Amino acid sequence: MPPVADPRYPIGKFTPPATISPTDRKIAISSIEKMPELLRSALRDLDTMQLNTPYREGGWTIRQVVHHIADSHGEAFHRVRRALTEDWPTVTAYNEKAFATLADSVAPAEWSVELIEAIHARWVLVLNSLTETHWKRGFKHPERGPSTVEQATMLYAWHARHHLAHITHLRARKGW
Repeated sequence: MPPVADPRYPIGKFTPPATISPTDRKIAISSIEKMPELLRSALRDLDTMQLNTPYREGGWTIRQVVHHIADSHGEAFHRVRRALTEDWPTVTAYNEKAFATLADSVAPAEWSVELIEAIHARWVLVLNSLTETHWKRGFKHPERGPSTVEQATMLYAWHARHHLAHITHLRARKGW
């Protein structure tokens, strides 16, 4: 695996598509659905020292990345559910860097993998049930502004691949 230009963004920064087609949505749903299994595979056989290794200088450890995915995707699923049941709710932001330093940041990565598996299973079930009208519903984020359900789905499909690449690129670099 060749080195990446910017290890913070091993697959590049998120660029939302100008228009989102039903095929784009299906690909994003598939990405969200497959992510827990790919994450489990990326973490397979890592020991404590490896889990506590930052994916880049000054970056989070693999363990913190896994916990961040659980935090972030739990928030995203909640936001989508609110968008589907409320009229353009304003959602709250959270300080992901502060979350990454809480006492539970040293918890077993497996705990967050199990959360991710459950969240993603429920999320995919909801996403596969949506009508065209549902996809256009949305929420207002205090920092990023309005987002439709389909835009959020595209973002979090990328987010899953983005953090998975942090782990797989580190493994490749280290020969793990």
